[in-house]
Amino acid sequence: MTVDTATLDAERDRIRDAHLKPLAERPASTARGLHHTALVSSDVERTVRFYQDVLGFPLTELIENRDYPGSSHFFFDIGNGNLVAFFDFPGLDVGPYAEVLGGLHHLAISVEPERWSELVARLEEAGVEHEVHSGVSVYFRDPDGARIELIADPLGEMYGHQVL
Repeated sequence: MTVDTATLDAERDRIRDAHLKPLAERPASTARGLHHTALVSSDVERTVRFYQDVLGFPLTELIENRDYPGSSHFFFDIGNGNLVAFFDFPGLDVGPYAEVLGGLHHLAISVEPERWSELVARLEEAGVEHEVHSGVSVYFRDPDGARIELIADPLGEMYGHQVL
């Protein structure tokens, strides 16, 4: 498959010109922030051990999922008042994780640069396959296959570019 990068660049420029307002003209968001992102877990305890013990994201609550009796809904603190949450669906074969159009590609979580190196070492110690990119991003999969990125860039920045 051949990709016409000039056409793609022109389309990106067209969309940017049509929709991206200069910072001084940009209205405030109607949102307060991301309350939580919910992923699916096939094993609650394994997920807790990974996110809390390997990544250092404290478990903050474990409750029953109101939408599916017997299912758990549990939350991890990822800093700055943000949470990543999980559901399990015992007895329901949801199949393995899959990247699909409209689905999750990856979850990028900002960490302090000093912590980033420590977390990469923790991934290595835990035997988690991972890839480091640009010296500030590490990509890996959680126990259920969801792709996670830990990025040492500050919130609102990405590889030297202001994105917020």
